Amino acid sequence: MKKFRLPRKIKKKLKGLWLYPADEKGNSLMAHPKRNQKDYTALKKGIVRNVIDKRNSRKSSIEFRKKLDAEIFITDELLKVYIDECFRKDLRAKAYQLFISAKNDKKAKIAYFNFINAHQLSKKEISYGNIAAMSFDYAAQLLKKKYKKKRHRKNKPQKI
Repeated sequence: MKKFRLPRKIKKKLKGLWLYPADEKGNSLMAHPKRNQKDYTALKKGIVRNVIDKRNSRKSSIEFRKKLDAEIFITDELLKVYIDECFRKDLRAKAYQLFISAKNDKKAKIAYFNFINAHQLSKKEISYGNIAAMSFDYAAQLLKKKYKKKRHRKNKPQKI
């Protein structure tokens, strides 16, 4: 059987997180149109959508971002309850510490708000559970400190 291959220029355009429409429970399957023929044909038919792509920001996706980015603070006890409902046992302690750190960090607050809003919306509307879990990774990425390499000169010229 012939292997599925796409031209390089098309592959470059397929960046992002691709999801199929939500099922009756509200869960979505992830698609890989770069690697899978079935997912690529679903993309061409318009079935698969890109969650991260900001170029396709239609009115609905702008409203979607406003829902997720709304500033809301909750108590640490309620945050612990949300994390217990969303994450498995071995990740709960790490997630709790990460979201507490994100709550107090200027850059990572957006991931904290995304988690809380996605969890609250998952109870009312379609499932936002995937977004709540992805906000954990986003918070970890934003909290990671970037260190600059120090340049050391071996032979410094001495002043006379």
